[in-house]
Amino acid sequence: MTAEDAHTIAAWHYQDSYAFYNFDQDPEDLAELLDPLGWKDRYYAVRYETDDRVGFFCFAARRDGVELGLGLRPDLTGKGWGEAFITAGMEFAGNLYTPRRFLVQVAQFNRRAIRVYEKLGFNSEKTLLHRTNSGEFEFVFMARDAEIVK
Repeated sequence: MTAEDAHTIAAWHYQDSYAFYNFDQDPEDLAELLDPLGWKDRYYAVRYETDDRVGFFCFAARRDGVELGLGLRPDLTGKGWGEAFITAGMEFAGNLYTPRRFLVQVAQFNRRAIRVYEKLGFNSEKTLLHRTNSGEFEFVFMARDAEIVK
């Protein structure tokens, strides 16, 4: 992650209910993204062959695995990139952390993302209220074993 990457990603804007994921919706998330001290071994910009930024990953080591945070560039969402993008992130995180499990948190309304995670072997473990975007929202906590990702 570079400063240019972080500022470009911070300016991405999703449409309709997915605007929930815009960084300007949560000042704490935005500050974290823009803080260069937090980038090392945590935030990664993802580029495609043309050197265009296509997304980002944020990894957090937990006692029971590695939590994946991610974002795909808004104009690429809903176009079938999800499985390959998440798989690439799991492969990268697997090499970096050698976790026992991969963990994700998904807003309950985001059925599209939940379906992709389920296709990749994630299972819902619990649903909890999570404070973000100046309110409390239901999130699904999902996990899968981190055996060799294919």
